[in-house]
Amino acid sequence: MSVNLATMLREGTKKSHTMAENVGFVKCFLKGVVDKKSYRKLVANLYFVYSAMEEEMKRLKDHPTIGKIYFPQLNRKQSLEKDLYFYYGSKWDREIAISPAGVDYVERIKDVAHSNPDLLIAHSYTRYLGDLSGGQILKKIAQQGMNLSNGKGTAFYEFKNISDEKAFKNTYRQALNELPIDLTTADKIVEEGNAAFGMNMKMFQELEGNLIEAIGKMLFNSLTRRRSQGSTETGLATAE
Repeated sequence: MSVNLATMLREGTKKSHTMAENVGFVKCFLKGVVDKKSYRKLVANLYFVYSAMEEEMKRLKDHPTIGKIYFPQLNRKQSLEKDLYFYYGSKWDREIAISPAGVDYVERIKDVAHSNPDLLIAHSYTRYLGDLSGGQILKKIAQQGMNLSNGKGTAFYEFKNISDEKAFKNTYRQALNELPIDLTTADKIVEEGNAAFGMNMKMFQELEGNLIEAIGKMLFNSLTRRRSQGSTETGLATAE
């Protein structure tokens, strides 16, 4: 028996998706306010998350359901390594650390992969389909917000092994709909998809303190410059 899992996931996680987009860090990012220190911490967390997910997906590549949505060309681990090298330097693997929310996310992925592999589908869907759908837009925002160029620091958003992203998403959705699962299992996968969005939100929320601090410094420096310019102008006017 097969179900329309692609539609169930899209509709069933819509509210969670909207909530994730309204987290302060994400709202600022979408408006072009990007703090490099906060962003690189996110990249580090994503490295641990994708490493865990891709390790489990590969381990389960012969599984009756996971095997049908196992597309190595989606893998992000190596792309994230390139970005971490850019943000942290050649010793990036000694510099990065996973956050508490990241730990929970990774543990969840490993847990479902061993206890109920079908639920790993939800994690693959929420991460990869999101990356493919908004990747180019987010890449441009990151480049403009952090003054990046020549693809440096944004390898995460580049799918060099996928020539037609729209066509690939259709292939992925078709694979979801052809999975040999029943409605009960599909409902559990949707539930896990909402949990995945929740774990993403917690990672974003951890970064809000750093972002607020960065914005505060930006405003302070801007105000200081204006006051300094005002004093200079006043002095010149008096001298004249």
